[in-house]
Amino acid sequence: MESNPPDSTGPMHVPFGHIVANEKWRGSQLAQGMQGKIKLVFEDGLTPVDFYLSSKSCILYITEAELVAGNGYRKRLVRVRNSNKLQGIVVVEKTQMSEQYFPAVQKFTVLDLGMVLLPVASQMEASCLIIQLVQEQTREPSKNPFLRKKRALVSEPALLRSVQQIPGVGKVKAPLLLQRFPSIQQLSNASLRELEAVVGPAAAQRIHAFFSQPRH
Repeated sequence: MESNPPDSTGPMHVPFGHIVANEKWRGSQLAQGMQGKIKLVFEDGLTPVDFYLSSKSCILYITEAELVAGNGYRKRLVRVRNSNKLQGIVVVEKTQMSEQYFPAVQKFTVLDLGMVLLPVASQMEASCLIIQLVQEQTREPSKNPFLRKKRALVSEPALLRSVQQIPGVGKVKAPLLLQRFPSIQQLSNASLRELEAVVGPAAAQRIHAFFSQPRH
């Protein structure tokens, strides 16, 4: 198989129905969770990518330890975001230990970079998610919401899950907000009065405060 040179963000040839995984994940719980359900091909030199789902889409995985350690993950995300050849999906381990650091990575990924972010509780949950992404892609790539290049729609689970993480929102208010503000960018720019018209004063205050915090 043709491989990229180290530290490149170019396209990778991925056989149909396979995942090309960074060698560092060999033997991990995440890789073991996918074994037998999908074919994994391990390659060296995939930095900054962790998993290639296709020649144009990839997974950037942020572990609990990386999240707690600081902002070292940001360079990887920026490099993939700046590449015209790849669309990156960011998967983050949101655990009891890393939960306090999650809002920062969420704001950086979704608001600053405009990338899809999917929180998972464990590597086993992540393996199920990645398998689902590949299966959806192989069935009908054009309808896979995670891989579509256009601005996310209200029905997309990735966008809904991101909005649900905002304090004061949850599963009930998230769809209401996205009907009025179809993107995270529009939601972040909404005035307090506009938010109150959708979710009421108390929730509006918390949402507005969330987006008003310093991002770095």
